[in-house]
Amino acid sequence: MSTVLSDAEIQQVLQPLVGWKKNGLAIERVFQFANFVQAMEFVNHIAEAAEAVNHHPDILINYNQVTLTLVSHDSGGVTQRDIKMAGRINQLAPA
Repeated sequence: MSTVLSDAEIQQVLQPLVGWKKNGLAIERVFQFANFVQAMEFVNHIAEAAEAVNHHPDILINYNQVTLTLVSHDSGGVTQRDIKMAGRINQLAPA
């Protein structure tokens, strides 16, 4: 089990992570695509990356919009695992 970050720590580590914000006990980011197919291609890349590190985001798909939510459920909040996964997701996001 990882240590849950404080609100101040979360705000600090989110500064370089473009698009991510704290939402309740989690962090989340919304991605917009031109169409459903592009959104699904992105989700498939995220699935592969998440499976590789055994850390899986909650994924909400609304046509061309993908919302990713990260929280370490076993720890009860945001941990460094979530921050690392958010960074990896940003790397996979189209420019």
